[in-house]
Amino acid sequence: MVDILIADDSDAIRLVLKEILSIGKHNVVAEAIDGAEAVDFYKKYKPQLLMTDLAMLNKDGLQVVKEVLAIDPKAKIIVITASDDKKIIQECIDSGASSHIPKPFIFKDVLASIVKVMEN
Repeated sequence: MVDILIADDSDAIRLVLKEILSIGKHNVVAEAIDGAEAVDFYKKYKPQLLMTDLAMLNKDGLQVVKEVLAIDPKAKIIVITASDDKKIIQECIDSGASSHIPKPFIFKDVLASIVKVMEN
């Protein structure tokens, strides 16, 4: 079981992720609705993994990646995005994100990505 913080401005995406993570026997410690809240919640809950959307209000996913890694250089972060902009996805990875999952996501890919990230 992995303690996970979900950050996404979509209620529907957070709900689907919670269901997938529950089936995978993971624990959602908190849900952030924007980037600023994601950083605050990361400090507060210290999850083992952060799953963050790329396009959010107040701070985008790239800013969240950079700020969380400044707080915790060993943070494990999966960026979730509907964007097919390879440049911004690569920038997230170059900035320290552990992985990315495209939206719409496939149930088994989400769980496999978590296992892969947590093993590294």
